[in-house]
Amino acid sequence: FRRALAVYQVLPGPEAHELCCWFGMIVRGRVGAIAAGLGFMLPGLVLMLIASWLYVRFGLRDPIALAAFVAVQAAVVGLVLRATTRIWVSLVRGPVLAAVAVMGFVAQSLLVPFWVPLVFGGIVQSIVVRGNRPLAAALTALFIGVCAVLGTGWTWPNHVASTPIAFEERHDVSLTKLFTTGLTGGLVTFGGAYTAIPVVRDAAVGRQGWMSETQFLDGIAIGGVLPAPLVIFGTFVGFLGGGILGALALTLGIFLPAFSFTLIGHELFERLLDRPQLHGALDGVAAAVAGLIAATGLQLLGDVIGLQWQDRVPSVTHPMSLAIALVAMALFFALKRRATIPAVLAASAVVGILVR
Repeated sequence: FRRALAVYQVLPGPEAHELCCWFGMIVRGRVGAIAAGLGFMLPGLVLMLIASWLYVRFGLRDPIALAAFVAVQAAVVGLVLRATTRIWVSLVRGPVLAAVAVMGFVAQSLLVPFWVPLVFGGIVQSIVVRGNRPLAAALTALFIGVCAVLGTGWTWPNHVASTPIAFEERHDVSLTKLFTTGLTGGLVTFGGAYTAIPVVRDAAVGRQGWMSETQFLDGIAIGGVLPAPLVIFGTFVGFLGGGILGALALTLGIFLPAFSFTLIGHELFERLLDRPQLHGALDGVAAAVAGLIAATGLQLLGDVIGLQWQDRVPSVTHPMSLAIALVAMALFFALKRRATIPAVLAASAVVGILVR
């Protein structure tokens, strides 16, 4: 069991789901793996489909509901920031991986395509494993140059929240795009579902996407209170992009790697991960992802608290949201029980209603 857990902690994808598939493979082969994997994901999928339909059908027109969701969004940012520290502790080990993570942070802040730091991170760490540190340093310098060319400007703390997009206006999102968005998120899920957030957000939010920053945070908030893995927020994102079929397409993409690694062959990946170069490459990719989620967490914080800069002087438009985010983050640090996340989110909703 420990050896299998070690394998899936290195491979991308929700590791709890991958372990379930492996248990099913042991008992009933590939059919058992599929059955166990579906058993793990289907309850959350059904609940999120219901929640997504209610969200789209009734929206947040009620002022009380809106006040509750605004407060919950701030708590969700606190949750993401807390998860960021856990991800860094587990994935960023040593000065080289720390440098790779910083590269990922800078690249995400400069709006460089997310795959660029992932590729460079994997290459740099695999070269370091081989003992060629000068080449790794040269590639790091090259990466900085690539960021300068591909970057479109520093987005934090000058990041501006995207304009809300009505669901009825976004009926043109193809199922292929939704599936590939989910698949990309599933392939970079290292150390927890939070690492999928920047990749899915990169595709779904903004001018090229189909939902607003506020809606994206609402999806994470709903996923946080449902009895399901947090990565089920992808179902919500897909629903807003293409209804039920869009939700199923994006969910399939996110969970497909978790099915595939077991179905292709657990023993094969166990042997491959014994190779230092491949293991090092995956470590580098994971460290770069840690940098992405750190930058995304700060960008989300800036959006939620209404951070603005005037003559290089910062100001906060929503101080109550900042207070809720900080208190929630402190509670997530202090309390380790399973019920902490839904309890803190529910308490934040109550605070939002009372403050209103």
